[in-house]
Amino acid sequence: MCTTRSPDGAPLSTLQIGMTASRRHTSGTDRYYLDLLRALPLLGVRVHGVVLGDPAGLDDPVPGLESFAPEDAPRLRRWAGVRRAVSRLIGETNLVVSHGAPHVFPALDQIRIRPLVVHFHGPWALEGSAEGVRRGIVFIRSLQERAVYARAERFIVLSRAFAEILQREYRISPAKIRIVPGGVDLSRFAARETREEARRRLGWPTDRRIVVAVRRLVPSKGLHRFIGAIAALRSATPDILAFIVGSGPLLADLQRHVREHGLEPWIRFTGYVSDDALIAAYRAADLAVVPTLAFEGFGLAAVEALATGTPVLVTPIGGLTEVVADLDPGLILPGVTISDIAEGIRRALGGELTLPRAQACIAHARRFGWPLVAQRIRDVYREVA
Repeated sequence: MCTTRSPDGAPLSTLQIGMTASRRHTSGTDRYYLDLLRALPLLGVRVHGVVLGDPAGLDDPVPGLESFAPEDAPRLRRWAGVRRAVSRLIGETNLVVSHGAPHVFPALDQIRIRPLVVHFHGPWALEGSAEGVRRGIVFIRSLQERAVYARAERFIVLSRAFAEILQREYRISPAKIRIVPGGVDLSRFAARETREEARRRLGWPTDRRIVVAVRRLVPSKGLHRFIGAIAALRSATPDILAFIVGSGPLLADLQRHVREHGLEPWIRFTGYVSDDALIAAYRAADLAVVPTLAFEGFGLAAVEALATGTPVLVTPIGGLTEVVADLDPGLILPGVTISDIAEGIRRALGGELTLPRAQACIAHARRFGWPLVAQRIRDVYREVA
């Protein structure tokens, strides 16, 4: 392997290969990628971003970000698009940064002249296996991951939990791993309206106790159990109302489940919402819940809720516990069952669990502000560039 490095003190220019930029869905990984590309130039780091989808359609466009293929493009067209983009931009950069193995894998031979840093957002193959992806596809994903990771000189993970996965499942040396938590745009999420004002703007009722779950609608995010928990609470807490915010392949199935069980008075779906509506949704809620079942490296939704002043309950999965433990360990649910989630919500809304006040939530979220996080990421880049 032959890599070239920039002289000490030279401007740092990065080629950031992302996953998806789309108005149709935005996962926590996608928001992390987009916010990072906004934060790095403020520290003097030049970014060239290439991503699947249409960045021009984002609510808040990102300078220096371009599409390598449409979101619905077949695999070979995606691979060809990545290779064209890398061929054109590699000469202008001194570091390649991966935010997802599938879009870096087809260009491995092209990027070998530059150091590679991997932002490890999760075990792609293992997540697919947990969600029922066919064994052959899981095997191919694993091969792609391992090929990309074998080329990386540094890995940035969001939590100790994901550092352990890298070491255990992929045999990555701890010397190559750096733990840097995810970031949140504190100015964007700062609450500028009261809970009642946020509810009126969204058209949400002002006389209900509202619980919100902001999630990508896939099996590992635990939405079926969250719905089960709300169903279990409806008799004892008839004024409870849950909003599920987000899109994903399970949307129709979850909606059908709610409809068939007569849960519409207590559970509503918003689908994809704009950034402004997302912030208002967090602010409008009495409580946020992150009911993840597996593979949660950080829990961006938890930090976003806290940044608006809304307390959040989390399941004891992955990096979620690391996000809230220093604020209040009582925010960590004892498990991931329907009864665990239901009991936690009941205690929180009923006053048995003393929730942190809005200012305490906001103060805790400040440790995840992007200026601090981006500086730590830049320092990791500098280790190899």
